[in-house]
Amino acid sequence: MSEAERVVERTEAPATPEEDRGGLARGRRVVLAVVGGAALMAVGGLLATTLVKSPAQVAAETGPPVQGVLTADVERRVLAQTVVMRGTVVADQSVAVSPQGVRSGEGASTALVTKLPLKAGDPVTAGRLIAEVSGRPVFTLHGAQPMYRDLKPESTGDDVAQLQQALRELGHGTGGDARGVFGAGTKAALTAHYRAIGYEPLPAVADGGAALKAAREAVRSATWAVEDASSPTGAAGPPEGTGPGGKGGATPGPGASGSPAPGAGAATGAGAALGPGAGRELVRARQALGEARAALAAAEAADGPMLPTAEAVFLSSLPARVSSVGARPGSPVSGPVLTLSGGELVVEAYLKDDKRQLLRAGMTVVISSEVSGTDARGTVAAVATEPSAAQPAGPQPQQDPGQNPKVGGTGGSGGADLGYRMVVRADRPLPAGFAGQDVRLTVESAATDGEALVVPVTAVSAGADGRTVVTAVSAEGTQRRIEVRTGTSGDGFVAVTPTQAGALGAGTKVVIGVAPRETRGKSK
Repeated sequence: MSEAERVVERTEAPATPEEDRGGLARGRRVVLAVVGGAALMAVGGLLATTLVKSPAQVAAETGPPVQGVLTADVERRVLAQTVVMRGTVVADQSVAVSPQGVRSGEGASTALVTKLPLKAGDPVTAGRLIAEVSGRPVFTLHGAQPMYRDLKPESTGDDVAQLQQALRELGHGTGGDARGVFGAGTKAALTAHYRAIGYEPLPAVADGGAALKAAREAVRSATWAVEDASSPTGAAGPPEGTGPGGKGGATPGPGASGSPAPGAGAATGAGAALGPGAGRELVRARQALGEARAALAAAEAADGPMLPTAEAVFLSSLPARVSSVGARPGSPVSGPVLTLSGGELVVEAYLKDDKRQLLRAGMTVVISSEVSGTDARGTVAAVATEPSAAQPAGPQPQQDPGQNPKVGGTGGSGGADLGYRMVVRADRPLPAGFAGQDVRLTVESAATDGEALVVPVTAVSAGADGRTVVTAVSAEGTQRRIEVRTGTSGDGFVAVTPTQAGALGAGTKVVIGVAPRETRGKSK
């Protein structure tokens, strides 16, 4: 059989059962492939319709939103206007001890710290030695007035009276000295205090006693001159006031009386028997003696101990404490050696002009410590009328000549403007742990007189006619304008009173602004 016949035979031969099943399976696969492709095309079309937008649809979705209104409820409560700021808890009195003018009396040109017996936190009482500079003591005394001059014998004034009182409090009496007069009793009391702390006071007249010695020599010479002039033979006669029988004194001759002889001036006693020339000599000698005695009395009054400005620190509140120590033994005195704090704790803050105009003494304050998590109530004690200048970094105590105390903290000159100083005193003493803390002050600068209707400030508007209104919204959404009078405002709210009684009440919703609804492209 030829090849062509074999091909014809295979073509015409009937299909076997296995061949029929294979063809059916291939047909089903083709159908499934077509259906799957159609499904994928349908899904792709749906995705394309969500991602691809026409220009009209994009414009609709990005257009301005349709606006609605925001509302808030009218409240009935006490409205307080508050001012919030930061403050620092400081001692009522802070004193920088800077004894620049200490005089050792031994020619030292630079003041050096030679002893510091105290450390930060130590208590300080009246009469306590707090430092030694160039061998000279620096100690505390009780008093409110700062030292501004050296106090010496014969000084007078209120500062002398303060010294006398401080010495008496330490147990050193001032004798019969009048108040405010530095006399013999004050000299003795001051000397006693210096010796009690282990030092000798500096002399008021720094000449080694030369002036007093010279005055005494002058009195002695004048006394001898009177004695010589009282006797015509040169024998020593009694000086004025000694009477007969004094050293070398001559007895009046017969007929002598207590009245001066003609031409003898004021001469009496033995001088009455002398001639006119001798009488004049005696008068002049006695005059010189009186002047010498007056000079001696003045020298003795001026002689004695002095209190240098740099050696005493007056504190109005005792006991005090050492806030900080700024030097060490051997270092030169170039600033505060140490800082003392006394009195109750107060809060110090600095205000800008806008806040200063809102605050005044007597306003209620809440003092909040974030460190301890506690609050304390207080009162504004003072608001300065002049701005304070900045000091170097950190809270600075006051600076005056010598020890420089000023009650209540910072001042000075130079530097940037800190603002207006405000002092807040707590109703009850602040705990010692508050010292140095940075605290929050909430000052109630104004308040309504009892409960009032209160709305957000954004609810109030003024119309072209000048009337002040709020817009109330009913439950159905209708709006009506209600004329009101405004009162105290604070913390974003304002007290209002409707001009028509009963037109506005607590719980009424008022318009405070507008809010977007759904956009046009997404509205239903």
